[in-house]
Amino acid sequence: MAAFSPVRTRCPADLVAAIRTATGQHSDWQQTADFVATALRRHLPAPDMLTAAEREGAADDYQCHVLHVEPDGSFSVTAMVWRPGQVTPIHDHVTWCVFGVLQGVEYEELFALAADGSHLVDVGRSENQAGEVSGFAPPGDIHRVRNVGDGVAISLHVYGADITRLGTSIRRTYDLPVLAPSAR
Repeated sequence: MAAFSPVRTRCPADLVAAIRTATGQHSDWQQTADFVATALRRHLPAPDMLTAAEREGAADDYQCHVLHVEPDGSFSVTAMVWRPGQVTPIHDHVTWCVFGVLQGVEYEELFALAADGSHLVDVGRSENQAGEVSGFAPPGDIHRVRNVGDGVAISLHVYGADITRLGTSIRRTYDLPVLAPSAR
């Protein structure tokens, strides 16, 4: 699992202001994710907000660069850098999340936990292209993300918490069998 790099507040000011406005509406988590997704679509930065070295990624694992943590801890903005073949474990999150793809393609697999907790069910997949933005909120946010392309993929993620304080955005990883919906 990727470690967080040191916090640097170097997000575009218009993006931070738009996220503040969206989170300041004090809605439920899914509505907040929707509001933040709208803000991110309007202010999605270019990959060059990262240094050239950061945009290269690392050979051993995907990288997470913390770009902004709101002083009151209400949200964090990170950039994820994925070399070809890099993948997250199957996981869910401690809070809502919004992501926008800045470069490349992020391939996402979606899962549901079986009622008896014995396995996961494959419930969908998406290929998120550069410029696409999406958001989600627990529960029901079990997924795995990977770079299936030939080049580096970069995405911006906004989480509804201070992830530097928490140490991660991940609530739980899942090491369970995955069944297709028809195999239930």
